[in-house]
Amino acid sequence: MINNRLIIILGPTASGKTRLAVDLALDLGGEVISADSRQVFRGMDIGTGKDLGEYQRGGCSVPYHLIDHKEAGELYNVQEFKDDFYQAHEGIIAREALPVLCGGTGMYIHSLLQKQDYTAIPVDEELRSKLYNTEVAHLRDLLSEYPEAHTSHADRSSHKRLIRAIEIAEYLGKYNFSAQDRPVLNPVVIGLELSVESRRARIASRLQQRLKNGLIEEVQMLLDKGISKETLIYYGLEYKFVTQHLIGMLTYKELEERLIIAIQQFAKRQMTFFRKMEKDGVHIHWLNADGHLLKDQLVRILEMEHLV
Repeated sequence: MINNRLIIILGPTASGKTRLAVDLALDLGGEVISADSRQVFRGMDIGTGKDLGEYQRGGCSVPYHLIDHKEAGELYNVQEFKDDFYQAHEGIIAREALPVLCGGTGMYIHSLLQKQDYTAIPVDEELRSKLYNTEVAHLRDLLSEYPEAHTSHADRSSHKRLIRAIEIAEYLGKYNFSAQDRPVLNPVVIGLELSVESRRARIASRLQQRLKNGLIEEVQMLLDKGISKETLIYYGLEYKFVTQHLIGMLTYKELEERLIIAIQQFAKRQMTFFRKMEKDGVHIHWLNADGHLLKDQLVRILEMEHLV
């Protein structure tokens, strides 16, 4: 038996990750761990594509973890995900089942596959507020003023990441930091990819289905429960644009037009992030999610990895 084994199913939105993960868990006696930054919240179902019926097959139930794990309105970060993942993974291994991690939140998945200890460093809201309107070039200058030992990890590619890098460097200059010891995982990473045309068609079809199935009513229910419009807008995509529609910022037509563009852009960013993971040394077995032989492709990979 391979120690700390793990199968990861990743891909852009609407690629069919959950169905494949559940099928795999059923075939191999597994349990699914979600790597979705929004399905973790209770009450956020239609907008996140959370369908718990997908975990039922022919009278059999596949156990799942980190879905409906937090209350809507709360925040959730990479470090919390890592803590929760390792707890779930340990329990699954103890039950002699196969952990199957499934999701499209690349930052969550990447944090498990790369040594990224600094995710444990807390957010400094005061510092973030101070730096928020600072230009990227000046942020890079500020970061260069810190010791190299505190900035060698830094990703200088964006405004958001530069602020986080400064936040980490500032923390390391004030406090002692000890990395948490984590088990070494033995992952097999499966990626689902679609042609651009197919991805766009699936996104458009799914959005219309969600709108018909009560997406707007779901967001209104969350507002009625006292979750602030700012929080829902922070959650992004469906929750951002529907909230803006409900408070009168967007017409229904504008909601549809802007949301479909935003989801398509999001899917493109997901694929960009997964390609970056490959550049960082993560080996991903890519499968064509457009094809009819997806399961056969997967079985061949698992046979090669001695998992079946």
